[in-house]
Formats: sequence, C-alpha cells, structure tokens
Amino acid sequence: MEKQSNQKKAYLYGLAAVCLWSTVATAFKLSLRHLGPEPLLFYASLTSVLVLAVILVIQGRLKELTTLTWKEARFSLVLGGLNPFLYYLILIRAYDLLRAQEAQAINYTWAITMSILSIPLLKQKIRGLQFAAIGLSYLGALIISTHGDLLGFEMESPLGFALAMSSTVIWALFWIFGVKDRLDPTLRLLLNFCCGAFYTLIWALLSGISLLPNGPGFLGAVYIGVFEMGVTFVLWMSALRLSRTTAQVSNLIYLAPFLSLFIIHFLVGETIFSSTLVGLGFILAGTVVQKFADAQGSSEQ
Repeated sequence: MEKQSNQKKAYLYGLAAVCLWSTVATAFKLSLRHLGPEPLLFYASLTSVLVLAVILVIQGRLKELTTLTWKEARFSLVLGGLNPFLYYLILIRAYDLLRAQEAQAINYTWAITMSILSIPLLKQKIRGLQFAAIGLSYLGALIISTHGDLLGFEMESPLGFALAMSSTVIWALFWIFGVKDRLDPTLRLLLNFCCGAFYTLIWALLSGISLLPNGPGFLGAVYIGVFEMGVTFVLWMSALRLSRTTAQVSNLIYLAPFLSLFIIHFLVGETIFSSTLVGLGFILAGTVVQKFADAQGSSEQ
C-alpha cells in the first residue's frame, strides 16, 4: 500500500511539474513585452533564491548552508555561470526573436545535444540508433525554423534559431558537468541561482543595461522564478525520488510541449503552425529513439 501511495504522489508531483513548465514559454513571451532579458533573468533568479531558501526553511535544512565549505560549494558556484546565467540569458534572447512556439520546441533538442557532447566529454560511444535520433531531432528543428520550407531554407530569424540551439548546448553542459557536483540538489540549485543573479548584475552593470523593473514585467519575472526555476524543480525531483522507476515519471515530460502550444495559442495569441507540430513530432521521436539507444547500450554493458 505504501508503494502504491508513493507512486500516486510521484505521478501527482510529476504532473504538477509538467503543467507548470508548460506555462513558462508563455510567461517568457508575455514578460518580454514589458522587460528586457537581463532584468527578467535577474529578478527571476532572485525569486528562485528566495523560493529555494523558503523550501529549505520548511524542511529545517537552511543551517546546512552555513556548514558548507568552499571546497563543497565552489563547483555549484561555477556551474551558476552556465545555468541560470548563460543558459537563460541566451534562451530568453531567443524567445525575444522567435515565436514562443518555435523557441520552446527547438529547446527540446537539448537531450540530443547532451548525447552528442557526451561522446567527447564522457568518452561514450555513439551507436547507429543515436545517429537516427540526431537526424530526427535536428530535422525537426529545421522544419520548425523554416516553417517547413526545407528547400528554400529561409528563416525569419537566423540569430534567434542560433541562440535557441546554443541554449541547448549550455543546458547539456550544465547537466554533464553537474554529475560531478555531490551537493544536495536543492542546495546546489540555490547556490546556482545566487551566482546566476550576481553574474547577471555584473553583466548588466558592465553593459550599461538598466535593471529597473516595471509592474507587469516584474510579476512575470517572479512567476518564472517560482514556477520555472524554483518550486517546479523540487516537485520534479520529488516525483523521481518517489517513483518506482524513473521512466514512469520521466515519460510525463512528453506532455509538456503540447500543453505549452495550447497555452501559447490562447494566451499569447500565436497561430500554431502545422510545421511546428510536425517538427516537434520529429524532435520527440528523436528523443524516444535516443532513450531506446541508451537503454540498449546499458543492457550491453
């Protein structure tokens, strides 16, 4: 009975995380109407720090921060340069240049990017199925960015496409290097976002970018800080911890892009292109093939 109860909780936490993540593309696009990428990232990061600190207080673990040594904390602080600073700054700029449906769909190629980077960085071997996964996912990204006109190969925003693809590299590097970080995930994220807010502040000062917020933009940043960067990560980690197997919960993530498109259509007002749906289908198919290739590789070892 306890196992069944834990599995139900895992599904509830997982679905809650997926539903919240599905709103983030819309939140980015609506917030960017009122606030630039730097102030949006700065206030979202600060909000995430506060949210994660409150979670630690509720768990009675905030004092763990004071016992951390420099050796234990330094890696998390360095990783804060990758995420949230570089990752979200690049991703938010991509959202500023692209339609929300395009940026969020292209962002789902990060899993394939991670598999590619794992070859030189983690000395992993590439298999035939992985070539198929890479081809499917990147074909999907091209279908989305060219609106299905692969022969004409015209993009509305080549820079936006390049930024969206670059963000997947940063995200993949963050998770690959993060494997070496032995800190508790909540503590690690809090340090990441502390550093991310600091790096954003320094970048804005050096670039002469104002961080002064306005009402709607600030509320959007707070929403993103709570539901993209803070609470949702904790919900997702709790779901994975409670689930009998990782796959039972991780498969829920495939709902997110389609829920996101639905929300984008009704709240942002974008007409969802058939090319976005087709391209997203290719990207998710590539991700499924990649998971199958990983599972096959693990069984062979």
